This record gives sequence, structure tokens and C-alpha cells, in this order.
Amino acid sequence: MLLCPYHPPGREPASPDRRRLPEDNHSYYVSRIYGPGDARLRGLWVDMAAANRSQVKIHGILSNTHRQASRIVLSFDFPFYGHLLRQVTIATGGFIFMGDVIHRMLTATQYVAPLMANFNPSFSRNSTVQYLDNGTVFVVQWDKVYLQGKEDMGSFTFQAALHSTGRIVFGYKEIPVPVLQISATQHPVKAGLSDAFMILNPSPDVPESRRRTIYEYHRVELDTSKITNMSAVEFTPLPTCLQHQSCEMCVTSELTFNCSWCHVLQR
Repeated sequence: MLLCPYHPPGREPASPDRRRLPEDNHSYYVSRIYGPGDARLRGLWVDMAAANRSQVKIHGILSNTHRQASRIVLSFDFPFYGHLLRQVTIATGGFIFMGDVIHRMLTATQYVAPLMANFNPSFSRNSTVQYLDNGTVFVVQWDKVYLQGKEDMGSFTFQAALHSTGRIVFGYKEIPVPVLQISATQHPVKAGLSDAFMILNPSPDVPESRRRTIYEYHRVELDTSKITNMSAVEFTPLPTCLQHQSCEMCVTSELTFNCSWCHVLQR
């Protein structure tokens, strides 16, 4: 179990190349939002209290710290943007980091974030960060957690479920205030998905060393005004090029992106 403190910036500057995509179709996923009156909602929330207790673990350290993250090994391969992952990193700040390399800026990209904010589970003995793994779904629940310095707003209870099929579900049980009222001064506030890839480049200062550069290629930003008590968001993965095993399969496929041959890369 790897523990890592993270130090997110305050409000992140807007990037000109980050554009908001349509809410229901995000190239890699289709998302659907369910409100309190939707019949589908009941089947999306995972009742941790009713689950097999041997499959549910309360993370003792994360439940008693602030701005901490812990690496967890899954019992199955989880397809994230088409890539198979066996390890994820749970953060106290309401998100799961999906990257391989742990660093101090976990909030920037490569995340599954039902509600990323400045939560401090150590404020209350009733606050816990718990997770369940039953072989087909991995669920993380931030249970009765409070915002650092804004404890009077009340406690939040929500979860993220990673299904072995690649489906992702955000469930919201207790959201005491509108998310738009949560300050992003000390910690980013966002909900959605993000993925990136990393390239090692020679460092200009030390030629024999390598510098990691992370390129975010896709992000889904949810409309946080729709995050309320008893609501949920379901992400269904779309086919990706990674499922094709040859160049011919890519360029002839009608299920994925518009692939073509690159004469420069010869790929």
C-alpha cells in the first residue's frame, strides 16, 4: 500500500485547448445523468452496508488524514479509456487517480472524480473513506466527509464505481449544498473524467536525465449544478482503437475513430 501526500493548486487556470464537449457524448464515453425521480437510480447506488463485509474495507489512514492518497490493487483489470489498469490511487479529496506515476499534482489529470474538493476525513470520527472489491466492481465511497474550513456546510456522502466492463458510475447520496457554492481557492472543484499520456524528454539542464511531460488528451467535465442528493451519473464506454490488433482493422473500422495512415509516423 503506497501512501502519497498531494498538494493541489488553488483555482486552476483555464486552458485554451480544453473545450467542453456535449454532455451526453464525449468521444470515449456516453454519460447519462439520473435525478431523484428516476427508476434507474436505485440500481446504480451500491449499498456498502448491505454488501459482503469481507469485501468492504475502511481505509484507516485515508479516513483520518487530509490531502492524502493511497495506491490500491484491484482484483480485476479495469478498462479506462481502453487501457487495462490493475492499480488505482484513492485520494481523500473525492477522486481516484488513474495514472501510473504518483506525483504531488494528482488533481490535474488522469482521474475519476465524482466530486473533487477539499475534503478532510480527519475532521470527524464518523467520516470514512471505504472501498469494496467483489471481483466485478470496485467501489470507493467517501462517507460523511466534511470540507476543510467549511464544516458548517454539512457532510457529503458519494461514491464512484468502476465496473469490469469499463462502465463508471458516480452516485450521490448526501450533497448538503449546491456544488457551485464550494470554493476552489485551496483545492480544485470538479466532477468528471480525465486521461493523459506521458512522454520522457531529455532535460535541457541535465542531458543524461529525463523529464516527464504529461499531455492530457481528453476530459469530461460534468455540469456540477446537476449533482444533488440522490442523483447519479453513468458513463458507458465507447469502442476505442485499442481493441483493434492491426492497422487494417483500424482504418476499416466503422465503430471507432476516423483512423487513417500517417505517412510521417508510418503508423
